[in-house]
Amino acid sequence: MEQIKAFDKDKLTEITKSGRVILEFSADWCPDCRFLDQFLPAIEKDFADSKFYQIDRDGAVDLAKEMDIMGIPSFVVYQDGQEIGRLVNKNRKTKEEVENFLRSLD
Repeated sequence: MEQIKAFDKDKLTEITKSGRVILEFSADWCPDCRFLDQFLPAIEKDFADSKFYQIDRDGAVDLAKEMDIMGIPSFVVYQDGQEIGRLVNKNRKTKEEVENFLRSLD
């Protein structure tokens, strides 16, 4: 998973323009985000046709606000430049919750 510290609208457009892209908004200080870290390699493997990016919410505060990312960890999924789904809330997420959400988009 590529980690992006500074994230803006231009970077969003660039990385989401083609294919399935999954953005995970998180922060180093977030315990629920760090809990999820243990499952991310398996989730990436299970959805190998997607490109994953971990976005530092603190490095993208303005864009996160614009995108209504009020809680972390949160996921936003794009297909060929269009947002197709989001799992956005402040609750701790399990591997099963994330994978069920991603499967629901197919």
